[in-house]
Amino acid sequence: MTDLVRVRKWTEFKRLIKDLKPDSIVYSIDQNAMSKTKELTCLRLILSAPDAYYVYVDFPKGNAMRDTGICLHEGQNGRFLEDQDIIDFLKKALGREDIAVFSYWTA
Repeated sequence: MTDLVRVRKWTEFKRLIKDLKPDSIVYSIDQNAMSKTKELTCLRLILSAPDAYYVYVDFPKGNAMRDTGICLHEGQNGRFLEDQDIIDFLKKALGREDIAVFSYWTA
């Protein structure tokens, strides 16, 4: 049985990726219905490992995501994240151009 483990800190999630050396990581851009503000966008990062699925969730603060610092863009329907910004950020932050980054909705 595989466990689902919520990782609360970006630094801890980053360490897990460096230690486990996965070939890929999955992300989803979600709408946080539980938000106490009108801001709904959140970023979920998912790392599949032999013993568990590790999940990290980042929320907006100002014009960027709180922990990762990925910039939010303004559009007609509110603020949003760009897929390519997430992919570029992860490859650079992890120092791994070889890691495959997939959207949950297309994986």
